Amino acid sequence: MGDQLSADEDSIQPLKRCSILSYGVGHMLNDITSACWFTYLLLFLTDIGLSPRNASIVMLSGQIADGFMTVFSGELIDRFGHFKLWHVGGSVLVAISFSSVFGGCLLCQLLGINTDLLETIGYSIFAAIFNVGWAATQVSHMAMVNCMTLNDTSRVALASCRNAFTMVANLSLYAIALVVFSIFDAKSSSGIQNQYRWIAYVSIFIGSCFVGIFLLGTKEPQLKQQQCKHYQRVSWTYWFSKLLYYQVALVYMFTRLVTNISQSLLAFYVINDLEMTQSSKASIPAIIYICSFVVSIVLQEMKWNGWRLKFFYTIGAILWIFSGAGIFFLPSKIHNFMYLLSITTGIANALMTVTGISMESVLVGNNLQGCAFVYGSLSFLDKISCGLALFFLESFQSSPSTEGCHDIRGCQSVTRYGSGLVPAFFALLGAIVAYTMKIHDIKPVPLVEPLLV
Repeated sequence: MGDQLSADEDSIQPLKRCSILSYGVGHMLNDITSACWFTYLLLFLTDIGLSPRNASIVMLSGQIADGFMTVFSGELIDRFGHFKLWHVGGSVLVAISFSSVFGGCLLCQLLGINTDLLETIGYSIFAAIFNVGWAATQVSHMAMVNCMTLNDTSRVALASCRNAFTMVANLSLYAIALVVFSIFDAKSSSGIQNQYRWIAYVSIFIGSCFVGIFLLGTKEPQLKQQQCKHYQRVSWTYWFSKLLYYQVALVYMFTRLVTNISQSLLAFYVINDLEMTQSSKASIPAIIYICSFVVSIVLQEMKWNGWRLKFFYTIGAILWIFSGAGIFFLPSKIHNFMYLLSITTGIANALMTVTGISMESVLVGNNLQGCAFVYGSLSFLDKISCGLALFFLESFQSSPSTEGCHDIRGCQSVTRYGSGLVPAFFALLGAIVAYTMKIHDIKPVPLVEPLLV
């Protein structure tokens, strides 16, 4: 009994800076490849000749594989644990398969046939394999938060640090892309494939280095094993009976829809609608993630409670609504205004993402025997909804127009809706659901060592 009390006391102590930082870098490989996936996949596939609809099928196949794998891996992690084993296995699969997603059609090369249907199938296979590994890494990494500490403020710090390094990963991706786009010529399909192949190679190398730091610096969480000795495993029906589960699921889903849909169509928007330079498809996203990174760092220093989570989420949603409206109505002749909108978008993304993920930790609380299922099932909703939403939008997408939007009355393209109004609408829905949530108060315990010195 004395050992159990001592373990419980240790588990509620705030985490130190090194533990938070080593955990935060663990999702870098997933994040840098995800940034490339959502920002450039549709653009890459349409540039090499696939129709927007077939390109969206490739993305949808990956999202479906990702969604089902999150539930499957969540169930197995809840049963058997071994977070780091799942993490390293998923990372290896991501590293091996990702270059093929942005490479040539391997299936076409093997069969010696090159048709639109075969290309779509070939890219879809590797997209699915990549997302299976991605899901295993994501669920294991997110579920670790609740099993590393019972301190609620440290859990928010872990989520915020993870989000900060997500921004670092995205910035790294756009820096790589900017260099590659400047160096390599891309006047042909083979040139485009060569560009993205190099982006994939460098991204995998950088992400794998940070995975190594995570594996060396983060210990396998022990709270789950300790709790297994005293509590039975939490069943699915327990979560399905909680109203907060559905509310958090909707908030998380709407948040991901906001960030992923806008990110996926942003490159099309700045090039085709605003008629900006080719470098803008790297510089505009970079500004967004610089702002998100700064805000994520600041959020790590705050003392958190349930009211503040809801308040800052709502602030982020309101900012996104204004940004989305600006993006939708912005004519190409004043496209430089997009730089200002990028700043507000980045701030809104950070506020919504950090607080949205932290709400998942609040939902799980101390029920560590079902934490992976919660993260897996919520990610399932995220993946499937994003895949279907992008498929729906791309089904109405036509070939890029040579005429930009010079007048507000002409701003009716699919990319404008997808980059502006659609995410703004989901942000509004997320704010409404967050307002209805009843979150128990988190005891505001400061970090042992502030991350900002």
